[in-house]
Amino acid sequence: MPRPSEPRNSHLTDPSIADEENITTAQTEGAPTDVTEETTSTEKKAKKRDIRRSKSAPDTLNASPSDSVKDHVVREIQKILDGNFPEARERIRQDVLSNPDARPVYDKDLESSRAHTTGQLQMVLESKLPYGAFRKDQGGTGETGQTLTSIEMLGHIDLSLMVKAGVQWGLFGGAVGNLGTERHAEMVKDLIELRALGCFAMTERGHGSDVQSLETTATYDPETQEFILNSPTASAEKWYIGNAARDGRFAAVFCQLFTPGVEESHGVHCIVARIREDDGSAIEGVHLGDHGYKGGLKGVDNGTLSFDNYRVPRENLLNRFADVDEEGNYSSPIENPNRRFFTMLGALVRGRVTVGAAAGSAARTALGIGVNYANIRRQFAADDSLPEKRLIEHRQHRLRLIPRVARAYALQLATNNLISRVHELDQLDLDPANMTKEQQSDQREVEAHAAALKAANTAHATDTIQEMREACGGAGYMAENLLTTLKADSDIFTTFEGDNVVMLQLAAKELMTGFAREVGSLRPMEMVRFGLDNFSTLLRRRTAADALIQNLVDTFSDNDETSLFDPSFQVKLIEERENRLMLSLARRLRPAKKMDIKEAAKIVDNAQDHLISVAWAHVDRILFEALLEAESEVESEDARRVFEQVRHVFFLDMILANAAWYLEQNLLTGTRTKAARAALNDLVDSLGPWSKPLVDAFGIPENVLNVTLMQDPENLTPKYESNPAAGQPGAETA
Repeated sequence: MPRPSEPRNSHLTDPSIADEENITTAQTEGAPTDVTEETTSTEKKAKKRDIRRSKSAPDTLNASPSDSVKDHVVREIQKILDGNFPEARERIRQDVLSNPDARPVYDKDLESSRAHTTGQLQMVLESKLPYGAFRKDQGGTGETGQTLTSIEMLGHIDLSLMVKAGVQWGLFGGAVGNLGTERHAEMVKDLIELRALGCFAMTERGHGSDVQSLETTATYDPETQEFILNSPTASAEKWYIGNAARDGRFAAVFCQLFTPGVEESHGVHCIVARIREDDGSAIEGVHLGDHGYKGGLKGVDNGTLSFDNYRVPRENLLNRFADVDEEGNYSSPIENPNRRFFTMLGALVRGRVTVGAAAGSAARTALGIGVNYANIRRQFAADDSLPEKRLIEHRQHRLRLIPRVARAYALQLATNNLISRVHELDQLDLDPANMTKEQQSDQREVEAHAAALKAANTAHATDTIQEMREACGGAGYMAENLLTTLKADSDIFTTFEGDNVVMLQLAAKELMTGFAREVGSLRPMEMVRFGLDNFSTLLRRRTAADALIQNLVDTFSDNDETSLFDPSFQVKLIEERENRLMLSLARRLRPAKKMDIKEAAKIVDNAQDHLISVAWAHVDRILFEALLEAESEVESEDARRVFEQVRHVFFLDMILANAAWYLEQNLLTGTRTKAARAALNDLVDSLGPWSKPLVDAFGIPENVLNVTLMQDPENLTPKYESNPAAGQPGAETA
């Protein structure tokens, strides 16, 4: 692509930089244009599926919008952010998040915290959340999207509760429901109704991400028609297992399956094992350990499992994809062991989806607290005669908040699309053992997107929650203000359900697989030509914004006067990064095809940093397309102007984060990146007065955000009254 021309028509560009770099500006004379109070139905209809193509920066938003305008914008944007399952979100808002008992506890001991979280499961059950995760013939409703969205919403208030619910109905329930058959129907009904609390026993001390190398064994004994479970080594002990330390009565145990007369394992399979009696005591042959205190998630009883010649009935094998008959004969509808293994894991993709989604919810809660605090807390004044400024009135504070709000929007919208796709595939009721190549490709694509968004959401949560803690100063460090709890509880989300580095590699691997299918036979120059012209279309299969993005691509011309505010040019820059990284990676890996395994593995290992870069470029494209698609659905001009600026903030922040790459590739100049920085500054200035409406659109109930730091300082109860210190009358004594 030719080097873009220098920016033009950008009145949000810093004038000093514009003069220095001879960048022309076209600032509108007079006061900034306010968002209008009303938009006619005709205008709404005309603009409905259209993205404004403009080479000039958007008008600065009114710094003092009326309450009616703000409320209208909040309602419209919330409708967009709520996605395709708004009734599920609203049900959890009303039935769980608004309940004072749903708030996490931070001042209880380990046992009390665990008991509290276990008790909360009944509240979640009463919301009807679990039923959607299971088919109608299992006692559920089959509304997968409703359930995934509901579990996501739990992340707004208590990640211990989210994980506990996820273990019970998502992981343990998902294993039994999706890997089992009609002979496990009663177990499914019992676990839905909390009569059978269970564990998901996959990870071992010696193997986490490498599931195929698990060491726990299940050996079939035809004389007794039982499987004998063993943990043959110290590294075979199941570690970090939720529900194992206290509450779990059953476990879905992933293990190497052996049958008589066959020396080699049939691969990893899943068997349901009873691990505790009703009174909580361990079953003979089962050894249970307690991980105790962790960095967070105090309400989740993570523990260890190991087995010593523990016998379970043959029927306990979850036999949807493989079975063993009474005589010990192994059979499977999927002959290829690798395909069988990945089909089994693919049936469990929901857990990965909810972990990422719930992390995104936690980040949005943190942003809600941070932004609201910034709008009430005052610090510093230009002069003693002037009132102190609110934190949001300081540009550096706006730069800490608003780009993260924009990324939160993009992540929620992309996650909504992923949940909708998972739901659609579930509604097709496909037989994983007999899917067409196209259906298999669709399934792998969903799994890759789940992996990529899990990494993106959890990385965003780790960054954002920490930044909000710091942005709230000392108050943010007080446990009563929820941020430290969110920080501690969300930290592990980057690890469980798949380490983020591994998840990004998985996503990039699927991209490379698709690439190889399409262009593997082309010569190097042909491959380059194909990539520059067609690769973006290839990579956009099944993304929600397909037609919209293609229209923007089609309307872009290299002869255009490019502007960083032109959505067509924005799409081009984002796609170009993904294209070039993918093509250069393909060139690096291509020699491996002609090498032996050892040498090929070395080439792949040396390119892992490149692989991760490809994955992040893919993530950024997915997020940007989700923003564009959502923007096209905003009906009123009021909300569209606000949303458009959110999209610009996301884009410019992404460009600046990757400025070195764009400069290396001669796609942007130093002048353009300086202009991007100035434009980002002006955009956060424009959105500053709208920061509270932007987080209000998350739809987080007052109960969640009603923390101590939000109280009016003038009416705050003194600590010596609310929590007297030692020696103060009223203080508790040991």
